[in-house]
Amino acid sequence: MSVLDTFGLRDRRALVTGGNRGLGRAFALALAEAGADVAIAGRDGDRNAQVADELTDRGRRGLAIQADITRRDEVTAMVAEVTDAFGGVDILVNNAGLAIHRPALEVPDDEWQQVIDLNLTALWNTSTAVARGMIDAGGGVIVNVGSMSAQIVNRPQWQASYNASKAAVHHLTRSLAAEWAPHNIRVNAIAPGYVKTDMAPVDRPEFRRNWILDAPLQRYATPEEIAPSVVYLASPASAFMTGSVLLIDGGYSVY
Repeated sequence: MSVLDTFGLRDRRALVTGGNRGLGRAFALALAEAGADVAIAGRDGDRNAQVADELTDRGRRGLAIQADITRRDEVTAMVAEVTDAFGGVDILVNNAGLAIHRPALEVPDDEWQQVIDLNLTALWNTSTAVARGMIDAGGGVIVNVGSMSAQIVNRPQWQASYNASKAAVHHLTRSLAAEWAPHNIRVNAIAPGYVKTDMAPVDRPEFRRNWILDAPLQRYATPEEIAPSVVYLASPASAFMTGSVLLIDGGYSVY
């Protein structure tokens, strides 16, 4: 196998949560371009269908599933649907997430729970559901989407709930990697910095000083710049990596 061939995902079967826009969409399309069949999960049926069509246009099977992955019963149904359609799941990308900017003393209990439920509990639900099939199949790969916010405190906005949830994602990544290594399941995470998406107001002037100019590269990323790292972690090119968190932040955290 050549070096470039090790990055290929020909006929692998992938599931991407939150795959209908932003980073998730970019990850799904990149996995398909590398050769994988890709299922995406999200709450917006119209957006899901659009991305499924884009996957098909790339010559791979695309599957859209409308699901609330904070609910264990819907996760179980989702994994069963992907397994029925594709025959199994080789790659899971836990991408779905939520960030809310609010000072800690102003965060209501239900908002805290909303962030934890989607960023952490949903990842737990999906990982444990998919891992059962991976164990039976002899292995698989899980890529979690963490954040540089797991190890720095963002400014000028306050987002303690998000930061705490992503720190938990990073350590859950390491914990599952250690526990599931004997089953040939690799678990890694990426930790992006500021990325331009529908949900990230990177262009707002009040954030430019801290979000853009504080980074050595002095710019934000696009989802398409982050996606190749997901392909790498999902592919045999990273065969000796597990329990790692790959930081992709334009150098932001070096200061």
